[in-house]
Amino acid sequence: MSRSRHNDRELRFAFLREPPFCYRLSNGSVTGCDVEVARHVIREIGIVSFMPAETEFAELLPGLEDGRWDMTTGLFITDERRRTVNFSRSIWALPDGLLVRSGSSHNISGYASIARESALRLGVVKDQVQHQTALHLEVPNERIHVFSTYAEAAAAVMAQTIDVYASVAMAHRGYLEQYPALQLKVVDVPVSEKSAEQGAFAFAKTQAELRGKVDDALTSFLGSPDHRALMVRFGFSPEQVNMIASTTR
Repeated sequence: MSRSRHNDRELRFAFLREPPFCYRLSNGSVTGCDVEVARHVIREIGIVSFMPAETEFAELLPGLEDGRWDMTTGLFITDERRRTVNFSRSIWALPDGLLVRSGSSHNISGYASIARESALRLGVVKDQVQHQTALHLEVPNERIHVFSTYAEAAAAVMAQTIDVYASVAMAHRGYLEQYPALQLKVVDVPVSEKSAEQGAFAFAKTQAELRGKVDDALTSFLGSPDHRALMVRFGFSPEQVNMIASTTR
């Protein structure tokens, strides 16, 4: 459904199934740290109806531009994305991680190790920043396989179609918490290769007023006791919360 402008009484929130940021419970309801932070700020600015809309990563920004939704789950803030959308203030800052098979014989320690070993095949999700990071760190493009969703990339690691899948380390850990029987593990990308990057909610360029209201609510909420309790519940450490907490606290 296309929507030309934001309705002040409802907000359509685009999300991906990527725990702990956004996911569905067994009863079909949607939760996760991004979802619950969004729910809080939407209530604070007086919007009555919060409407989650599940999509694929490649559709998040086009859906803002054509009015399918008003706001997206958190995305890494990049100059390229800023050309088409506006971002809220940061809601998290996170390092990358690599998902590999537990019994893998390869010595995978980061992007550089993938670049060095010519047999390794790397998976990324279409349009996510890990693709450009891998290229920047000299992983050859012909060894990078692009998938549409997290689940597809993780399944490819299990099926040995690829050897490693690059995403956010916390997303990998959230996935393995949901599927503990999988013979997979997470390798943290060293800070020397890539430091933690900040992410934020995204809005269409035409939604400056909505973005401003969300930012005001975020400034009051981030770093508060309620915010800290919420983020700890979804696996964030106090140190990770401190990286984006309001400087007024």
